[in-house]
Amino acid sequence: ELFQKVSSFLSTLGSFLIVFDIARKVWHGKATDPYQRFMVGLSLYDIIFSSMFFLGAWLTPKETGWLWAVGNTASCTSEGFLFIFGGVGELLCQMAISFNVLMLIAFNQNQEQFAKKMERPIHIIIFTLALFIAAIPLSTQTYNPFCGYCYYGVMYEKCNSDKDEEELCIMRGNKTVEFVMSLTYRVLLFFVLTFCTIAMVWVYLHVRRQELRMQRYNFRQHNTEKHKESKRIRKILSLYTLSLYLTYGIVLLGALLPLPYNGLFLIRPLTPFLGFLNMLVYFLPNCLKYQKDHPGTWLVTAYFQVIHPCAPCTFSLSGMCGGQREDVDDAPEMNFAKFNAANEQTHPLSNDTQP
Repeated sequence: ELFQKVSSFLSTLGSFLIVFDIARKVWHGKATDPYQRFMVGLSLYDIIFSSMFFLGAWLTPKETGWLWAVGNTASCTSEGFLFIFGGVGELLCQMAISFNVLMLIAFNQNQEQFAKKMERPIHIIIFTLALFIAAIPLSTQTYNPFCGYCYYGVMYEKCNSDKDEEELCIMRGNKTVEFVMSLTYRVLLFFVLTFCTIAMVWVYLHVRRQELRMQRYNFRQHNTEKHKESKRIRKILSLYTLSLYLTYGIVLLGALLPLPYNGLFLIRPLTPFLGFLNMLVYFLPNCLKYQKDHPGTWLVTAYFQVIHPCAPCTFSLSGMCGGQREDVDDAPEMNFAKFNAANEQTHPLSNDTQP
């Protein structure tokens, strides 16, 4: 329970920092692109999801006798609903980011075109699906306490005296709804992980073919710069996909394999950790740029300076950035719309869109 609260707090903090960074850009009049807006959506869903993990046992009915349980049936139902709503929305937003990068790199569709044709419908679909799936157990009272937090499932209790004392009867919830939700959860996890993996491999192969073509032909500098941007964006997508595997990939493995309680103890703290890992990936381009501008700076220091630019830059090996206070300019990978100028021009590398 303690490890779960720590990981969920870090995830909530990481998602909040992403939302705050993009909100600050909007406040200062900087343009945002679909990638950043998807990151806002993902982070907001993760804040809901991770907050429910953090509250955990506090919202479960105190009658359960679970450690720190002080809630009631209403608070348990609310926790279960928000837990599923945030989790489904988070997964679908992660898939939307992979789709956005795939269209940008492999199909040369710039961010302005993507925003006009696809972005709004995707946001609506994500919200609608998350709301619909989370609402299914409500009508049958299938959000119930389970191992210290509230989730979809059936609540059992000992049957009346006219039955076997060892037999358990359903007190609250619906067994069919529990099965449907469990199946939906596993299918959704598998589908999102598969799609993100395919998108990552597709983008990798596309960029790799660019490298082979550039080795064979002497393309102009314009194409060289575009290829460098493609490689940097490919790295960002690969890291996001890796974060997904380190959290939900392990969760899917645990859902498919019968694990004892000790196995659940190892898996559950990883589930709400995606927001923190995404925060590390999101700010990584700026941190690497800061390290390049300030040689000898630790990566941890760069993260601290990028996330909180008003703080002094300390803990540097060389001390070259000690005591500096400055706002850090965004690296190109922080806004994929900067990739659009190259996409809008016709060049030999734009025709290859198949994996």
